[in-house]
Amino acid sequence: MASVALPAMAQTPAAEEEIVAAGEPVHVFGKRRNEIGVAQSASEGVVSFARFDDRPLTRPGELVEVVPGMAATQHSGSTKANQYFLRGFNLDHGTDFSVSLDGVPLNLRSHGHGQGYLDLNGITPEVIETITYRKGPYHAVLGDFSNAGGAQFETFANGTPSYVQLTTGEAGYNRVLGVAGVGERSFLAVDYTHSRGPYDNPDNLRKLAITGRVGWGNWSLTGLAYDAHTNATDQVPQRAIESGLISRLGAIDTSDGGETSRYILSLGYHGPDGLEARLYTQRYSLDLFSNFSYFLNDPVNGDQFQQSDQRWVHGGSVIKTWAQPLAGFTVRTGAEFRYDDIGRVGLYNTKQRQVLSTVREDRVREYSATVFADATRAFGPVRVTGGLRMDAIGGEVRSDDARNSGKADDVLLSPKFTAAWRVSETVELYGDAGGGFHSNDIRGATITVIPGSDDPAPTVDLFAASRGGELGARYSAGGFTATAALWALHLDSELVYIGDGGDTASTDATDRTGLELLFGYSPHSRLDINLTAAASHARYAGDPPDGDRIPNALEYVVTGGITARLTPRLTTTVTVRTLGPAPLIEDNSQRSKATTFVNGLIDYDFGRFSVKLEALNLLDSRGNDIQYYYTSRLPGEPAEGVDDHHVHPFEPRTLRLSLRIPVG
Repeated sequence: MASVALPAMAQTPAAEEEIVAAGEPVHVFGKRRNEIGVAQSASEGVVSFARFDDRPLTRPGELVEVVPGMAATQHSGSTKANQYFLRGFNLDHGTDFSVSLDGVPLNLRSHGHGQGYLDLNGITPEVIETITYRKGPYHAVLGDFSNAGGAQFETFANGTPSYVQLTTGEAGYNRVLGVAGVGERSFLAVDYTHSRGPYDNPDNLRKLAITGRVGWGNWSLTGLAYDAHTNATDQVPQRAIESGLISRLGAIDTSDGGETSRYILSLGYHGPDGLEARLYTQRYSLDLFSNFSYFLNDPVNGDQFQQSDQRWVHGGSVIKTWAQPLAGFTVRTGAEFRYDDIGRVGLYNTKQRQVLSTVREDRVREYSATVFADATRAFGPVRVTGGLRMDAIGGEVRSDDARNSGKADDVLLSPKFTAAWRVSETVELYGDAGGGFHSNDIRGATITVIPGSDDPAPTVDLFAASRGGELGARYSAGGFTATAALWALHLDSELVYIGDGGDTASTDATDRTGLELLFGYSPHSRLDINLTAAASHARYAGDPPDGDRIPNALEYVVTGGITARLTPRLTTTVTVRTLGPAPLIEDNSQRSKATTFVNGLIDYDFGRFSVKLEALNLLDSRGNDIQYYYTSRLPGEPAEGVDDHHVHPFEPRTLRLSLRIPVG
């Protein structure tokens, strides 16, 4: 988001402009593409590399903050996926927001930590060329985990300059990035990071990510290899900080942490005849050690547990856009398939990362198949698109407790509809509606007894269906862009499998409504200003006895940013993110506080090299990345534990200095 910097910049659909030269598109970064006449909704857009290259980032997962109204926080170490918030959801690592990398889905089904688990820590931000985002269940191309929306990350398709970038910073942060542009359509990037971290218990992060892409003719091949190890400071009880037992940056269980790896190979085809195809395979593993309640369940050994996941994922997709309209309609058809071969997904009781007992361990084979189609036709100034998506999911669970083994399958039809009315050259109005879903962990569909007991366990459907609608408007003229979206979403059920406990939990149906606004202004080529505001109203349907509030559903998110190119060589950026309050329990008697986080960046190009200074948490806010309210027990406390706020604080103000040296 070079022209700006913020989790919200994107809705100003700021994308690169394409200029045709010698038959090839040339990407001019930082230019805004006028979405009027193109978009299907007010809440979609495309963000180019320049939009986030000048954005100060604490961690790679914050790339999703180019989606207006979306926030990414962290409550553990850097081998664990971020917490994501959008449209009244605590997405809990990705349950209702999907992300793909060069067409490869990154959300993981039936995962050891949580359904839809979305870890973006292996992505190197400098090699992402565009991020395309859509919100709501109105788009036939979006499927599982897309109730709130989805984003497609695309690496550089037309090559990138070669350079070496060295970064050093406070808290022992050191990073080496090497990018080699090969020809006009290929690159290789090697990204290594080592960081002690600001916490009393050092993170000692060691991360290596290698990303490459080769393009030839209509084909491309993308590869990713990612491996990371770290300690972790999870959320801690507020009473431990206030009593002086630990500092604000302290930890209760210093053996928490984890290691993870991911390897992806993807072959893509983009033909001139409207045909796109993708085949991919990926290998993934995670071992995560956490302790949230300390000595509540086991006063002798403590409550640490290990979540383990090892799998292969194979899949592909094909999409065909029929260039010759049918009865005035432009038709797009598509099909997808995916197979998760999960060799081991397990939950274990541990102490100091040593296994004491097995809660449950499973072998899972899960498949999905999808066909979809949509058709678009213009009726004068109005464009209408109708679509239908059919998803089938099934598989088999082989559990260490045969009573929880079994097979399950289901099919879901999801209709889609969008309409855009081009009122004038500068104004467009939208109306969208459709059905969507997120899948549930297949272990929750075959479970009969709670692990470690003979108590019966409730089962869940494989699909948690949704339906939603949106009214929106877009204005663009004279360097000023504004969008507004009024949306509503109903989920029939939020039945989920709880990875931390090894069983299922059910909730009532939910209703969410909200309003999103984006304003972008570029008075001239050297100044870009963006502001977004998103408010959400999230409630359980009916009249639940414990209350109708949805825990951790943020009531509003406000983001803003300004990027000024003070001279042809000097650029500065300031970004601001405010996360509103949220209920922490259903009766709303415990609430989190609003927090504000400010980042800054100065970049100077000396010609033969450039220097970048980032100031993260510029105002040294002492707010919290995330806050929960639940029961835990510290040594010496009553056996029933203590209800308390548990927080993960912002990292203190941190300076990072980068030197980029061109090569070749």
